[in-house]
Amino acid sequence: MSRIKTVLFDIGGVLLTNGWDHRERDVVFSQFNIERAPFEERHPEANDLWEKDRITVWEYLDRTLFYTPRDFTPEMFLEAMKAQSLLLPDNALGILRKLAASQTVELGCLNNEARELNDYRLEKFGLRQYFQTFFASCYVGLRKPDQAIYRLALDVLQQAPSEVLFIDDRSENAAAAQEVGLQVVQYKGPGQLESALKQFDISI
Repeated sequence: MSRIKTVLFDIGGVLLTNGWDHRERDVVFSQFNIERAPFEERHPEANDLWEKDRITVWEYLDRTLFYTPRDFTPEMFLEAMKAQSLLLPDNALGILRKLAASQTVELGCLNNEARELNDYRLEKFGLRQYFQTFFASCYVGLRKPDQAIYRLALDVLQQAPSEVLFIDDRSENAAAAQEVGLQVVQYKGPGQLESALKQFDISI
């Protein structure tokens, strides 16, 4: 096994709650008394463009919600979206901090997120201090599980796939990274991740 030089973290589901997944949408829809079905019909296409930074949050909301008059503003809705971002109860932030302090590997994030939420989350939870590289979908225009995002990360890092470890909670994202050749841990909690890191000879 090649020595791991870089560890790439997903954020939602590993460090924080998801930014705008179905659970977060449920909470906000209840808060604003929004009918779910019409939104969900419009969401997939608009969300793909938004997470690739091809449209802004205001365009996303125009396409999914504000195509009809509402008794709340887009700004109010965005604030409610941001409020759903919390530390994941069983998060790996402590491990990330230890890895950063050890300086034994380079650290980066590789995540699907729209710019407005991604930048908010990085700032709110102080994540920029830990990562040297940022492969967010909104920065690179690609989304997991498209294998192209993993290949791009390898090109930028200039490392072999076997030298990069990717941590993600979703099986489809982990499988796609593994197909490209990356070392992979599907996250199931900090204890499991710490044991996995030891198997890769990464000390924290």
